[in-house]
Amino acid sequence: MNWGVFEGLLSGVNKYSTAFGRVWLSLVFIFRLLVYLVAAERVWSDDHKDFDCNTRQPGCTNVCFDHFFPVSHIRLWALQLILVTCPSLLVLMHVAYREAKEQRLREIQGDNYHCIYPNPGKKRGGLWWTYLLSLIFKAIVDVVFLYIFFRFYRNYTLPRVVKCELPPCPNVVDCFISRPTEKNIFTLFMVVTTCVCVVLNLVEATYLIGKR
Repeated sequence: MNWGVFEGLLSGVNKYSTAFGRVWLSLVFIFRLLVYLVAAERVWSDDHKDFDCNTRQPGCTNVCFDHFFPVSHIRLWALQLILVTCPSLLVLMHVAYREAKEQRLREIQGDNYHCIYPNPGKKRGGLWWTYLLSLIFKAIVDVVFLYIFFRFYRNYTLPRVVKCELPPCPNVVDCFISRPTEKNIFTLFMVVTTCVCVVLNLVEATYLIGKR
């Protein structure tokens, strides 16, 4: 996954964001995307290989791992980051649409041309609604993923030892998770930064409504 493409696209959103939006973008790139790329991926790279159960029964380890890790943290975070950044691209597309419309009218009307959008990036009319809905959507996405993580991994934590008795395991077996403390620290960090991003989105939405 080439995350540099998202970084390049979203950097242009800064021109059309409020101060809260710029803080949100900085938080996403520095404390979520960079932490994900630099550290989190490596921490979870060995989660299946080093998931060890005290049995040699064929298939037992795989079944237990699938039960306790239905979806990898890394894949969920990747999907979350993609969904939470896409609404910002809609703002860029809306501004680009305004600029293209201005250019087209300028070519058609010539000397009789009257400017429709003196400042295409100014949040008025449809662009205001696009920006506001993008904030609400981003907050909803983050809240939904917080709930998903809570449902899959109770209290956002991973135990050091899990007991599994699913077939084809011969009896109750103990399975050991690789680096649970380190994974819990990163999980807590990502949960906290996600909560901060939700608060920033709600504050920015309130600011836009109040300013209007």
